[in-house]
Amino acid sequence: MSLTMNPNPSPTSLSEPPDFSIFLGGPLYQMLIRVHLSGNALEWVWRRMIVISLFAWLPLLVLTVVEGSAWDGAIKLPFLVDIEVHARFLLALPLLIFAELIVHQRLRLVVGTFVKRGLVPDDVRCKFDAAIASAMRLRNSVLAEVLLIAFVYAVGVMFVWRSYAAMDATTWYGTVAAGGFQPTLAGWWFGCVSLPLFQFILLRWYFRLLIWARFLWQVSQIGLRLVPTHPDRAGGLGFLSNMSYAFAPLLAGQGVLLAGLMANKIFYAGAKLTDFKMDIIALTAMMLFFVLAPLLVFVPLLARTKRVGLAEYGGLAQRYAREFDEKWLRGGVSADEPLVGSADVQSLADMGNSFEVVKGMKPVPFGRDTVLQLAVISLAPLAPLVLTMIPLAELIDQFLKIVF
Repeated sequence: MSLTMNPNPSPTSLSEPPDFSIFLGGPLYQMLIRVHLSGNALEWVWRRMIVISLFAWLPLLVLTVVEGSAWDGAIKLPFLVDIEVHARFLLALPLLIFAELIVHQRLRLVVGTFVKRGLVPDDVRCKFDAAIASAMRLRNSVLAEVLLIAFVYAVGVMFVWRSYAAMDATTWYGTVAAGGFQPTLAGWWFGCVSLPLFQFILLRWYFRLLIWARFLWQVSQIGLRLVPTHPDRAGGLGFLSNMSYAFAPLLAGQGVLLAGLMANKIFYAGAKLTDFKMDIIALTAMMLFFVLAPLLVFVPLLARTKRVGLAEYGGLAQRYAREFDEKWLRGGVSADEPLVGSADVQSLADMGNSFEVVKGMKPVPFGRDTVLQLAVISLAPLAPLVLTMIPLAELIDQFLKIVF
């Protein structure tokens, strides 16, 4: 039976690639299967994206139309011009749901790569399988998702939403009176259903990332067989860097959410894009941290592999260089052996290249390009806000001058 259905799977054979997923389990996953919004392998992603997003957004539209706050000019923030709420539920939420399928498909391949490339020695395969089983048990935890829901309502609704809704003006979700904030019907749905749903899915993502980080940490402790001369300069773990790109929809979704929050403050509270410089830097760094931090558990292992590799290959290079010197420079070579075309020279060069690969091993299994590309993906949703500072016509004019 697959890990999808069995919360306590038996260890796989040494030749069988492990089955791994941080999304095929938990109460929400089981509920989505029962209501035919998901298959056993997260099929029907478009159905989930549409139904869940409309469940959060459509009642707000209907209720604001009924209450007359959808486009009423007397209201400072009518529903239809609330950029943040549309960005949150019609763009960010579908991206978070879509990201689950992408990461699910890629993680299974990545975890299998540990075995296929011989990084997991046979004598520690049982520990590797145990780490997978432990991750699956945590993924299937009912208590974990119950605590997430409790946290969303205790903190997200009681504190965060109250702070969000405390706008000193009449909005589609409520009004401020002498007695305090008074939500509208749409405001009640927003605060008690739509916003908690979004927060739960986002926090569930962070919980899944925690499971992934915990699994990688356990794997880093079992004694992987890394090769210091591997061309990826990460001992053979370079494939983990490519896995990071699977989180692109997650980063884009959070970027959309940030753009929506900033857009509302720019258009309706008189803020400027430059006012958010530190917020953009801090939040982008935090988003990248959640995606790349799990890979940092391999830093001690990579450092040890590099240190041992330098010692071993340094000793080998020293012995070969000494023999080469004695043979070709100290009279050790026979008179009839030609220098031109000798394999000894090429071998010496190959030895030097191998030592340089070990010397150039990275301290982390990803490079600067990965960080920059993920940062661009996170910041891309903020690009339209540049038009709040530079008119589109002027931007196009400057672009044409540069090109032509």
